[in-house]
Amino acid sequence: MKRLLATLALTIAASSVSAADMITYDTDQSFDDVTFGLENAILDAGLVIDHISHTGDMLERTKGDVGSDVTLFLHADVYSFCSAKLSRDVMEADPMNIVFCPYDIFVMVRPETPEVTTIGFRTFPDGAMKTIEALLDSIAKAAIGLE
Repeated sequence: MKRLLATLALTIAASSVSAADMITYDTDQSFDDVTFGLENAILDAGLVIDHISHTGDMLERTKGDVGSDVTLFLHADVYSFCSAKLSRDVMEADPMNIVFCPYDIFVMVRPETPEVTTIGFRTFPDGAMKTIEALLDSIAKAAIGLE
């Protein structure tokens, strides 16, 4: 029971992310241009995209089903990917770093600022995971031409 509660607490702690726990970049580039740039930046880093979550489409499609009429995003996707080498490195440093894998970068356009596309990712704790944070930062910047 203690193990279950500890795992649940870790999962809740790992999944509660505030704006202060994210790094974001805004651009006037279109959503399609940013996602194209992101896909290329991930591939250029020698990584494979595991999954693209079309979060914005899902939320828009289901808003009426959950009793809402709020459009949260004009577009919003989350790209998930991993690095075998870096993941091994960070998990050898601390096996509990498994909670952060795969790594995600999101791209979104909000209805109140349709001319702004935001790309970003969550920050990571000090230690080995800062290597992953640096990788995500490099990929996000490359996606919008900052690197």
